[in-house]
Amino acid sequence: MSEKTSRLPGFYKLPPDKRARVVASWANLNDEEQHMLTGDPGLTLALADKMIENVAGVFALPLGIAANFRIDGRDVLVPMTVEEPSVVAAASHMAKLARAGGGFRTSSTPPEMIGQIQVLDLDDLDAAAEKVLAAKDELMEIAACCDKMVVELGGGPRDVEVRALHDTAAGPMLIVHLIYDCRDAMGANMVNTACEQLAGPIERITGGRVGLRILSNLADRRLARAECTIPADVLGFDDFPGEVVAARIVEAWAFAAADPYRAATHNKGIMNGIDPVVIATGNDWRAVEAGAHAYAARSGRYTSLSTWGLDEQGNLTGSLELPMPVGIVGGATRVHPVTRIALKILGVESARELAQIIVAVGLAQNLGALRALATEGIQKGHMALHARQIAIAAGATGEQVEQLVAQMLETGQINLAYAQELLREAQA
Repeated sequence: MSEKTSRLPGFYKLPPDKRARVVASWANLNDEEQHMLTGDPGLTLALADKMIENVAGVFALPLGIAANFRIDGRDVLVPMTVEEPSVVAAASHMAKLARAGGGFRTSSTPPEMIGQIQVLDLDDLDAAAEKVLAAKDELMEIAACCDKMVVELGGGPRDVEVRALHDTAAGPMLIVHLIYDCRDAMGANMVNTACEQLAGPIERITGGRVGLRILSNLADRRLARAECTIPADVLGFDDFPGEVVAARIVEAWAFAAADPYRAATHNKGIMNGIDPVVIATGNDWRAVEAGAHAYAARSGRYTSLSTWGLDEQGNLTGSLELPMPVGIVGGATRVHPVTRIALKILGVESARELAQIIVAVGLAQNLGALRALATEGIQKGHMALHARQIAIAAGATGEQVEQLVAQMLETGQINLAYAQELLREAQA
């Protein structure tokens, strides 16, 4: 049996139903699963009502497939749930370029989250800290009893640490960190439960008063990394030689590394790749966003999450590292039927593998944005896809859509009023 390949020439030219059949064959989806992708969105009103409160409807977003990805020697099709045009296309195109250098190489740290317990009303922070550390074994044992299943799977509490905050608006406080291995879950609920259980014992041990007990979304113990090497010659196009494009990408990255105003948009482009995969797999993209931007400011100054440079041969090298607290069990990943299909398409067997794929997609997306910005500008490719949305919003259907798109691009007037005017003229 030949190895599956994520190279799908002409995939973008197929109608959606045929693309769905290609994906179904790739992931061995059954008829019911394929129907959820192409017909009923899978999330019924009754199921939605069990997920959140005050449900009055369901909201659907497009699910696209990013092709061409080769990650750690394995070809991967990546489901991406996003409303913004050009995102899926850019990720697929950059993944194709990365294949010329062997694809993406990834790694990750163990899936450890940090739970925080705030201790107030202490006369001596240092003495309280010593008492907590002396009672570490007792605290770890209590935390381990909160979720025996995750302990049986090799996870559970790993360590107890303390941090003294001597000068806050509410006075001095001691912060106890519970380091907790969540295995294949994101882990918010299990960490928060363990922190709640430790509140009473910590008050007894320190003589203080416990305030907040909650996980931190700065999951800097749970990092995922991706890197790639791209031969300069594959970066060239039109009137832009590859070595020039590579050098300009490094210059564009240097701007983001030095300036927080540019870094904010630069990192948003990274999250354009990351968030759609996080959403498609039913994970908490708000937690991922919060952790990413906090990590970007860990030096005390907000900067680029990625790093780009040139090696001795003139090849473009890129790397990306950020916290990636995602899971493949629990939460919406267990409840929402389409997220289970997305995980099946990815073929992941652990939360760490999912995290590594997500970061690789983020690096690809970053490359696509930098390549466009450093050459022809971001609008050329993006506006062609944006024009299609404008045409549909104006009421165009079928062949009318492409006709309006061509006219808007030719004139440079890509707006709803002009699209409506063109449509009225076509229908007159």
